[in-house]
Amino acid sequence: MQLTGTPFLILTIILVPISIAVALLLWSRVRGPKPVQVLSRIVMLLFCQITAVTTVFVMVNNANLIYGSWDDLLGTGNHVRAVPNVQAETGASGGPTPGNDGKQHTKVVQHFKPVGDPKVPNDVQTTDLKGAVSGVDGEVLVWLPPQYNDPAYKDKNFPVVELLPGWPGSSKTWFGTLRVSEQLKPMMQSGQVTPFILVSPRTNLLGDSTDTGCADVPGKVNADTWLSKDVRQMVLDNFRVDASADRWAVAGYSAGAHCAAKLALEHPDLYRAGVSLSGYNDPAAEAQSLTAKDPHLREISNPLNILKSAKTPPKTALYVSGNKGDGLEGGEALKAAAKAPTTVTVQETTGAHSSDVWKPMVPGVFTWLTGIIPAQH
Repeated sequence: MQLTGTPFLILTIILVPISIAVALLLWSRVRGPKPVQVLSRIVMLLFCQITAVTTVFVMVNNANLIYGSWDDLLGTGNHVRAVPNVQAETGASGGPTPGNDGKQHTKVVQHFKPVGDPKVPNDVQTTDLKGAVSGVDGEVLVWLPPQYNDPAYKDKNFPVVELLPGWPGSSKTWFGTLRVSEQLKPMMQSGQVTPFILVSPRTNLLGDSTDTGCADVPGKVNADTWLSKDVRQMVLDNFRVDASADRWAVAGYSAGAHCAAKLALEHPDLYRAGVSLSGYNDPAAEAQSLTAKDPHLREISNPLNILKSAKTPPKTALYVSGNKGDGLEGGEALKAAAKAPTTVTVQETTGAHSSDVWKPMVPGVFTWLTGIIPAQH
């Protein structure tokens, strides 16, 4: 039984009254020495509390898709098959771009299927990708805009936005909790928003409950290469996509926001824009961040440092939102450091660090993004 969805939720709800009924029925019937009776009753009370807490947890998890599977919840899923030294091979932190490194690239055609989660719209599809460059394996969710299958657009290539969840977080969250495709579909049909292909790859890669920081960490994980090279190449191989950096963007919230700003600034040859919702610059803002544990990685993974140390200002547009004390100051620091052609738009928000803030921002964010990456006619 999968962690998310209705069946497991119903099971946990049923167990609550059963646990209470069992306690009421057996409370006065416990036999044996006094210590045994006390221990038995404590177990009954704990069972009641556990079932109630489990139900609340499942309801919250279903609403926010914090954990997408049992492996993610228990920390038993490891999606790192190998950790090739992409830095040594290319001399660049992001690794090689398949097909653009002078070597012949063989297209890998993926099989796509429905996500199979009632929280996620039926028109979102998923595939299991084996990262040829990064050594990372994981699912990638893809949603195609309404124009994609329109005969009038059969010769058109489409722009792409990679969507990154927070940590812990699921590749389903943007579609299931933030309702990104459901909100944007009518806006794309009316011409208010560019018809983007939306791609949400797995970012929870390590089985030890550790945030990768979306970085290449020697000997641990090539998370940057997974997101910026393997996922990108898979999309290019399987869909009508514009390969130009001017037609790609990356967006995220919370830890995913940090990743989005980092990737956009680090790879202006791959992404034109980045959207950071309630993110941070210093990786140490996330206590479980792998990049925060190494002083050098912490420094080079900070979007502000990436921007300041760039040999030439990157042609990157950033949209940064946050409350005071929750992303706003980091956005203002990026804006102060930006020099043309880099642009930074800062939006102050109010409210908790939650999907209740990010979900209603989706239309405005993609309207802004349409100004950076307009529809092609």
